[in-house]
Amino acid sequence: MNPTKSLLFSRLLRAINVVGPFFGLLLVLGLFSLSAEVRPYLFTGGNFKIILIQTVIVAIGALGMTIIIVSGGIDLSVGSAVAMSSVLGATLLVEGYSTTVTILFTVLAGGLIGLLNGLMIAGFRMMPFIVTLGTMGIVRGGAKWLSGNQTVNNPPGTPLNGIMARLRPTELFPLPLGVWIALALAIILAVVMRRTVFGRHVFAIGSNEATARLCGIRVPMQKVLIYTLAGLFFGLAGLMQLSRLTQGDPTVAVGLELDIIAAVVIGGASLSGGTGSVLGSMIGALIMAVLRNGSNQMGWQNFTQEIIIGIVIIMAVGLDMLRQGRTKR
Repeated sequence: MNPTKSLLFSRLLRAINVVGPFFGLLLVLGLFSLSAEVRPYLFTGGNFKIILIQTVIVAIGALGMTIIIVSGGIDLSVGSAVAMSSVLGATLLVEGYSTTVTILFTVLAGGLIGLLNGLMIAGFRMMPFIVTLGTMGIVRGGAKWLSGNQTVNNPPGTPLNGIMARLRPTELFPLPLGVWIALALAIILAVVMRRTVFGRHVFAIGSNEATARLCGIRVPMQKVLIYTLAGLFFGLAGLMQLSRLTQGDPTVAVGLELDIIAAVVIGGASLSGGTGSVLGSMIGALIMAVLRNGSNQMGWQNFTQEIIIGIVIIMAVGLDMLRQGRTKR
């Protein structure tokens, strides 16, 4: 392929990565709107509010996962981190700690889990898949131990219960604070990934770790920072889970990591690293929420939804492999 065609093909791939997630969202909405029973309710303000609320936890988790996947890593302990954070937050509230202290320690719990993952991955040069698979079980077990293997209910009237509260359920506005927090964090992270040295280093490590090391990037330190920052996002997702359920439950968020990874990959990120965008991940999270919302309205059972999500993940990874294969030609 000559340089001119290569440049045009590269620009075409970038355009597809940007437009593709939006097209996917419109396609999913269009398919569900074909049902005469679903269509009247699907496009109402109240239903869009439900979709946005359902998107928040996956979206915030996807922000952290975007950083990891772009750097060429993976984290399977997200669901366990969310469960642990929510249990810790509820426990602190029951013990009488203030809302501020609870928020701080809940988010930091996720950051600590990410820090431990990063230290093992960078310090011992272990595969992220294996490390986070192990911490997934460890953290889930820790959450069950902390809660006594039962749910921990928030005290009545705690301000945290209002972060994800659905006021005026039949109208789109006002949106819960959690939706605005997710949107604000997405904007900030998009700027960080595209306009800062840290963001450039993340893309460089994901594109070619050996070259990044030769260019003077402290790869081990960057990996620790990447997983720690992602862990803070996962801890915040746990806080949103705590607010939405008004309780800490050690059994929640099982399989959440699949939804989050799927959202990032559907958004155009490559599991090989070096490619991805915050905007794409947010649209991917919205697609996952629409899929679950539409499936519920269609009356499909949970196992049907799981089959659909599994097919979507395989298709997203297949498209990623196709993109990577054409890029290398």
